[in-house]
Amino acid sequence: MLKKIILVLLLVSSVFSSEIKWEKDFNTAVEKAKKLNKPIFFVSSRHTCRYCVILEKTTFSDARVIKDLNDNFVSVVAYSDENDYMPKQLWRPGTPAMWFLKSDATPMFEPLMGAYKASDVLQALKQVKKEFTAMNAKGKK
Repeated sequence: MLKKIILVLLLVSSVFSSEIKWEKDFNTAVEKAKKLNKPIFFVSSRHTCRYCVILEKTTFSDARVIKDLNDNFVSVVAYSDENDYMPKQLWRPGTPAMWFLKSDATPMFEPLMGAYKASDVLQALKQVKKEFTAMNAKGKK
């Protein structure tokens, strides 16, 4: 009986992931995105940045945002205060910077700068998915 309970708990916890599955290495994220044919959600952040902390504690903790990112994107975060690798073309003087990239790491749009509400990020994710799907359909013709 105990084994069944543990199995159910493991299944439920994997279905309802409580955090974003962040890739820490940019190049690994790009390879994964190419393989899965998914857009990349790239965040430039700092642990000491007030708005980065707000974004993590609010928007990036929202179950809807977590589910959408985990299902439809390859997410990667780079912390400048940890000297994580960040491509020069994605560097911005402020943080947080949220980028939406094609699977080859080419930017789709300019970054969202600052701490956005979950509802705003969900709208952006919806638009990016629509645009990414359209680009893929166009490329297959």
